[in-house]
Amino acid sequence: MADYPTHEHDVLVIGAGGAGLRASIEASAAGVSVGLVCKSLLGKAHTVMAEGGIAAALANVDERDNWMVHFSDTMRGGQYVNNWRMAQLHAQEAPARVRELEAWGAVFDRTPDGKILQRNFGGHRYPRLAHVGDRTGLELIRTLQDHGIHKGINVFMEYTVVRLLKDGDRIAGALAYSRERGRFAVFKAKAVILATGGIGKAYKITSNSWEYTGDGHTLAYDAGAELQDMEFIQFHPTGMIWPLSVQGILVTEGVRGEGGILLNNKGEQFMYNDIPDNYKNQTAKDPEEGWRYCQGDRNAQRPAELLTRDHVARCIMREVKAGRGSPHGGVYLDIAWIKKKIANAPEHIKKKLPSMYHQFKELGNIDITTEPMEVGPTTHYVMGGVKVDADTQMSRVPGLFACGECAVGINGANRLGGNSLSDLLVFGKRAGEHALKYAKEHAAPSLNADAVEAAAKWALEPFDRQGGDEGPYVIQHALQDMMQDLVGIVRKEDEMQRALEGLAKLKERAKKAKVVGNREYNPGWHTALDLHNLLTVSEAITRCSLLRKESRGGHFREDYQNKEAAWAKVNLVTRKGPDGEMQVEQVPIPEMPAELKQIIEEMK
Repeated sequence: MADYPTHEHDVLVIGAGGAGLRASIEASAAGVSVGLVCKSLLGKAHTVMAEGGIAAALANVDERDNWMVHFSDTMRGGQYVNNWRMAQLHAQEAPARVRELEAWGAVFDRTPDGKILQRNFGGHRYPRLAHVGDRTGLELIRTLQDHGIHKGINVFMEYTVVRLLKDGDRIAGALAYSRERGRFAVFKAKAVILATGGIGKAYKITSNSWEYTGDGHTLAYDAGAELQDMEFIQFHPTGMIWPLSVQGILVTEGVRGEGGILLNNKGEQFMYNDIPDNYKNQTAKDPEEGWRYCQGDRNAQRPAELLTRDHVARCIMREVKAGRGSPHGGVYLDIAWIKKKIANAPEHIKKKLPSMYHQFKELGNIDITTEPMEVGPTTHYVMGGVKVDADTQMSRVPGLFACGECAVGINGANRLGGNSLSDLLVFGKRAGEHALKYAKEHAAPSLNADAVEAAAKWALEPFDRQGGDEGPYVIQHALQDMMQDLVGIVRKEDEMQRALEGLAKLKERAKKAKVVGNREYNPGWHTALDLHNLLTVSEAITRCSLLRKESRGGHFREDYQNKEAAWAKVNLVTRKGPDGEMQVEQVPIPEMPAELKQIIEEMK
């Protein structure tokens, strides 16, 4: 261990997206030493790809909005298996976090009287998403970086963490390596915050960037923390599907929030044919009323295009399977039709959706101001993650915290659009605050030299394997194809059993996968290490999906298509067993306080 450079901090944050940056800012505010490790370059985290906006009940566009409506919408969208305490804290604290971001320099779109403008989004009763055109995530990251750069945070870019280190039961730090040079570094810390994002690269078609390989989920799981709700995967209904080189890239829900409509190849707005019972009294009966809603008519109800993402994604797949899809296996998303309603519609579209206009023009040679887009579902978000305390964000491993997408809680079975950005602000702050408190109350841990060496040896194994003739890319592609086909939008018992058998075989293949060359600039080695994370989260997703014998939110079973009351009372928790095997069990959801139940009843 003496050969490895060692960096000592009070708080170590792993991940430099919105959640990691907000946690770092909060932890550093009290003057303690904060280290920030990120897998890519600072400013390149996947948060920059978030487009639509930040959900917060500011009530700038509709004064009827408040935290209670936001809480109720979040719980209903999550099918009531959310952590109700996290949903409550999120709804109550999101407005303050957005105003704080504004005070730090975020340049939001404005109402005529100068307030932060808010737009409609799926599942939200009122216009609630504070936004910067369709580049909100980019502005959020810019603002947090500009504010955080003055806080004395030590940033380590292009480092990948391979294992968390412990001192007995408590966290002690992490072993990481430089992606550029392949050299190890030890990070010693009193508290560690995981903010590594999601798991989208376990699937073939995803809106997620290359970093999303389930690192934080697996690091926590291997360290003894629990994962929860891993069966709930959000397939965003609108991703690009053509050309193939850009398949899966996100098409923001903001297109539909600005009046975009979904059409099949017969020109029908098919979403109006299937409205869930719990949304019927809030959904427009015809497209004309839906358009009026998008224009701010308070007497109109939301269009069917703005139902929850899980429902819209399944409706799109139904049209495709019935032969009513677009030429490349999706449907049409049309914003150009508003020329019938708005004078100078092309300029209006370019102003409201600048990124979407340039994205389709540059990548697909399509002008969205004059022609429809082809879209289809894409793996977008994992509702499941590290199980944490609602107030402090600490896992069951003392000193190990998690926030953002790699933590579980507020979303339940399905996340509402825009809740991810407010989630990372609210709980990034809370994780930083309580990690700071933990670090101040505890002495520095001790590092186990043998554990460090064992982790380094494990990471270097792919170079030393003999007889293997298969590279890690082949295995990763096989995993992605299998998860897409067998544990995707629609799931069945026999297919998921095949996936479990396939995962066992892929694990054996991964143990033999060999990489060649040196440790410097070696993407094959990076992929070989990512495989461990991808296989771990894929197994958790598959085992939880097999156990939950119902359909709820982002988990749809063709063989169990109804929601069952008994399953509304439990979460599925995944942990590593004593022999290293994966265990999944049902854990009762704590009773919701009477005052929160009353809020939900009143909002119905």
